[in-house]
Amino acid sequence: MTDDELAALVRRADPDRFLGAIFAPAPHRRDLLLLYAFNHELARAREVASTAPLALIRLHWWREVVEGAGRAHPIARLLRDALNRHVFAPADLIALIDAREAEAEPIPDLSAFMRYVRGTSGRLAALAGGLLGITNDTEALALESVGTGYAIARILATAEALSRHGRDLLPQGGIDSTALARTAAGLVSIRLPRAAAPIGTLAILARRDLSRLARGRPSNDRGIGDRLAVLSGLFIGAWP
Repeated sequence: MTDDELAALVRRADPDRFLGAIFAPAPHRRDLLLLYAFNHELARAREVASTAPLALIRLHWWREVVEGAGRAHPIARLLRDALNRHVFAPADLIALIDAREAEAEPIPDLSAFMRYVRGTSGRLAALAGGLLGITNDTEALALESVGTGYAIARILATAEALSRHGRDLLPQGGIDSTALARTAAGLVSIRLPRAAAPIGTLAILARRDLSRLARGRPSNDRGIGDRLAVLSGLFIGAWP
């Protein structure tokens, strides 16, 4: 898979993270896009599987790749190469896989939901920060929190669209969406270092999602306004 093909895949599959990644320093951009492509493959496990057991089988397939299995899959080959270059720690990728298992079944309660969003999007943001050289524990935790807040905001914004496809990532048994939105707002307001700008763009998008939710206009779509907000934020430092 060429660099252009990898970029095209992430642009199509995860446009929010792609929008930030294109501003990452060139030496780190390919590995950052690979991390996002890997995350997309994990997210697809439940999307394309007809049953929960099949979703878990797909996740296990990726676990075997991380553990050393050779697979005739373009992302798997790139991932094995990156692991051989010690770009990623296997344990970090395994943790992302483990966290995705929560999607196989309805998420039972708020506590499980928070573990899910922090273990997936939150942990992904921290790993992305590591690729950008952000290894300070406090700054990594800030990135994890922003990634968590982004996930909450995005799940709230897309809940109706997901429901039409028979999926529900929100906690079961009822939830106070307003309180959950407040939690997300607090998390995406945490200050990040300048080097984290390619990830901090998620905070800008999350705040736009939350603003639309507060006006009763949740949306699954991104428009020119969202892209302009990100570009403006990058130039004036409008992320947390």
